[in-house]
Amino acid sequence: MRMSVVLAGSLRALSGALLLATALAGCVVGPDYSRPSVETPLAYKQSGVHEDSPGYVAARRRGWREARPADSVERGDWWRVFHDATLDRLIRLVDVDNQSLRQSVANYRQARALVASAQAALYPTVIGAPSITRSRTSGLERTSVSLQGQASWELDLFGGTRRNIESETALAQADAATIALTRLSIQAEVAADYFSVRYADALQKVLDENIENFRKTLKITENQYAAGVAARSDVITAQTQVQTIEAQSIAVRLTRVQFVNAIATLIGRPPSEVAIAVASLPRTPPEVPAGIPADLLERRPDVAQAERLVQAQSERIGVAVAAFFPTVTISASGGISGLTSNGILSPVNQVWAVTAAGSEVLFEGGARIAAVRAAQAGYDAAVANYRQVVLAAFAEVETQMAAQRILRQQQRAQDAAVDSSRKAVEITLNEYRAGTQNFTTVVTAQGLLVNNEITALQVLLNRYTAAVTLIRGLGGGWDARALPSDSELKGPSLPIDYGGQAVRPDE
Repeated sequence: MRMSVVLAGSLRALSGALLLATALAGCVVGPDYSRPSVETPLAYKQSGVHEDSPGYVAARRRGWREARPADSVERGDWWRVFHDATLDRLIRLVDVDNQSLRQSVANYRQARALVASAQAALYPTVIGAPSITRSRTSGLERTSVSLQGQASWELDLFGGTRRNIESETALAQADAATIALTRLSIQAEVAADYFSVRYADALQKVLDENIENFRKTLKITENQYAAGVAARSDVITAQTQVQTIEAQSIAVRLTRVQFVNAIATLIGRPPSEVAIAVASLPRTPPEVPAGIPADLLERRPDVAQAERLVQAQSERIGVAVAAFFPTVTISASGGISGLTSNGILSPVNQVWAVTAAGSEVLFEGGARIAAVRAAQAGYDAAVANYRQVVLAAFAEVETQMAAQRILRQQQRAQDAAVDSSRKAVEITLNEYRAGTQNFTTVVTAQGLLVNNEITALQVLLNRYTAAVTLIRGLGGGWDARALPSDSELKGPSLPIDYGGQAVRPDE
């Protein structure tokens, strides 16, 4: 009974100290975070909406809107707009074995652990230290027992610990955005390499067809030479044409192998396990709508990543400011310590103590002021980086929107040039057979046809590359709602959806 009364007194004293600490714990020094302002255009210049258009004027009257996650943003497998089953299969393999993506997931797991570590500083540290001692002194043997516990708690009176938790949480969210950014970049690279493989297939077909055409031309020159109406140089020139185009055709095979192997690396497979069947490059890539510029701030993971880094730096200012204020630590100990001969639970053996201690740095040579200045400079740098990332994002989208429009026009002009070149080859070859045209004109016409066909394929590849780059620039199917919330990061471990399958951070 006496032991319970003694312990009750110590608990009351400790409870009073804890209540006082709780009352003081609401104070948080340092700046409260707000998202930095960025200049967001109401419409893309390449969308055809100009400042004097009714839509632009109406939007201007409504004023700028703050960027928030949009419920209307489409989500899903962005590459399916190309309607290619092989591409779909390859990109899905990125989520299985790509090592860069796994590295990003590991970094995120580490960031979550740092959040948990920072949260631990809010709670007391409790230590149990039981011991038993058997001794002999002056012929007397004694046994003493110590069953004591100790607890200490550094109070977060001015919010330094809470600011640190928020900083680590923002860093974890930045790492989550890095997962999305890495995944999207790799997917886009796989798609670009895949269309380069298809370009190589189409180029191989064009070159092989021209090899056959040049061989037919060689046969014509041989017949003309045998009939005595053509020079030997015509035959040699025709042979050179065949050999040159054959060499180009062989080189395309190596180009195809290089791109296939690049895809194998991106999906985390040995090149020997990856095979892509020959197929044509479709003539019409999909059109990609860009939406409105304000949506870009929510749809790009690199923008979200940069913005989260700004908050992390903002919270660090609070951590540095909190260092100017005193620290208060409450500690308590209690239990049983003494000889067993007195009875282990004897009041004589009962001990307890409660201590409240404070400390304040009186002189440190300006270290705390320097820490605040460093944190403020880090924040300014993060804001500048965020705004630069936003500017680069708008520029990338504008560039690829222009590429879509201009390359579409270029392809129409280039296709017309191919048609004209084919007619020119047919006419000059017939005139050469009739003896009214020299072979140099035929060679020139055939060379123009080959160059125009290759250029047309290159323009088509550029259109596919621009479509992929624009989709990547718009964030694919991602938006800011995919980031884990503060409550999720501060709670139990949650799965990460980084590719159609949930992966727990601790896996």
